[in-house]
Amino acid sequence: MALTEETVQDKIEIVGDYKHVQVRTATVIKRDGTEISRGFSRHVVAPDADITGESTEVQAICNAVHTDAVKTAYAAHLAAQETP
Repeated sequence: MALTEETVQDKIEIVGDYKHVQVRTATVIKRDGTEISRGFSRHVVAPDADITGESTEVQAICNAVHTDAVKTAYAAHLAAQETP
């Protein structure tokens, strides 16, 4: 009876005005090749985030949607929230 664990980014979505990238990661546990458990975790990549630790697929998506215009608009949005 062999147990294996597999981690897969199974859903990547682009949401909102500032093109936040939502990443869902599935952790699949299998016994003798048959799935017995699946759990999920999520994280969000903002336009101003360091993407060096992300997968190549997520990096490519971020590079495509986090344009200079999006980054500038997001920075202005953050600055406006800090002003009382």
